[in-house]
Amino acid sequence: MKTVAIQGVKGAYHEIAARRYFKENYGEEIDILPCNQFKDVVAAVKKDPTVIGIMAIENTIAGSLLQNHELIRESDLQVIGEQKIHITHSFAALHGNSPDAITEVNSHPIALMQCAEYLQTLPHIKIVEEEDTALSASNIAANRLRGHAAICSRYAAELYGLNVLAEGIETNKRNFTRFLLIATRWLAEELVKDTEHTKSSVVFTLPHTEGSLSKVLIILSFYEVNLTKIQSLPILEREWEYPFYVDLTFKNLLKYKQGLDAIRPLTKDFKILGEYRENNYEL
Repeated sequence: MKTVAIQGVKGAYHEIAARRYFKENYGEEIDILPCNQFKDVVAAVKKDPTVIGIMAIENTIAGSLLQNHELIRESDLQVIGEQKIHITHSFAALHGNSPDAITEVNSHPIALMQCAEYLQTLPHIKIVEEEDTALSASNIAANRLRGHAAICSRYAAELYGLNVLAEGIETNKRNFTRFLLIATRWLAEELVKDTEHTKSSVVFTLPHTEGSLSKVLIILSFYEVNLTKIQSLPILEREWEYPFYVDLTFKNLLKYKQGLDAIRPLTKDFKILGEYRENNYEL
């Protein structure tokens, strides 16, 4: 059974995404290794080459997790796949607590923000930020905190024995998060060797000259490679230079490879972060 390192405790959305990925792609159950921070996920994979990591990379409401782009690039780990999930939040408390009895709600700041309209209907409730949605549920259950509610997934609520008082409380119902699976190079080769590659994540820098990015994009278009995401970040101590994190999709592997060969001379520090099968989740 594979072990997957996640940021957060059991019941976090990272666990939901990891279980779905391995169920859909391998028909397997997995063990979960909780980690406090995303950098700890990377450290866990590096420490034990049999461990796979999963990291959120972008959300349709909150945008990109910029630090995770950098963590993956610096780690020298390989992206082996992606998983997209619909994020739907529940309002959960100890059994026996009615909605009127709730005086405090605990959750991650992003989850609280995503449920702002629902929380405005509860003006008497104190809002307290916590490190994680699932951790909020775990703390309420472990400490028998009556009058407290967590905003978390239904999965986390059920895992920790809480009663769901309301669900689907997020303001924007089209709330999706994309996660990347990462592994050491040798394990990545084993896991994706029989996978049809239709997507890749690459990173490169460009000279600060007129048209440098447009030239790359024109070449990729010529080779029928579609750019689905581009994200730039500043480089410390290298003013006006930016690494571009790019996600590409393609139908013809040979043309894709030719396209990369064609743009390499125009870039610096070119690196393929991973080649994998696109997760065609219908948003």
